Amino acid sequence: QVQLVESGGGLVQAGGSLRLSCAASGRTFSSRPMGWFRQAPGKEREFVAIIWSGGGTTYADSVKDRFTISRDNAKDTVYLQMNSLKPEDTAVYSCAAHRGGSFIATTSYEYWGQGTQVTVSS
Repeated sequence: QVQLVESGGGLVQAGGSLRLSCAASGRTFSSRPMGWFRQAPGKEREFVAIIWSGGGTTYADSVKDRFTISRDNAKDTVYLQMNSLKPEDTAVYSCAAHRGGSFIATTSYEYWGQGTQVTVSS
């Protein structure tokens, strides 16, 4: 069974940091672009960041210069380092594998994980 499992979420004060992990099982995603999305209560799921097969990265403007996406292909794991967190970063964060198409569209991804909750207090 192919699975992506996120971990690392939690409660943090504004200005703090968290590192999220997305671990793959059942198959390898080392050759696939991998993305992080988030969904806040009452809002649509939105694009956060993607790491391309060659290692390049693209970020949403709202997280640029604060978040860093990376991957360890030996561990088949993708990370999201989040610094200078703000209350508006509060959301469920999910990872998924890009299958083609617009990188900001949720329909361009598959194998969604269950998500991990990030809560930033002011």
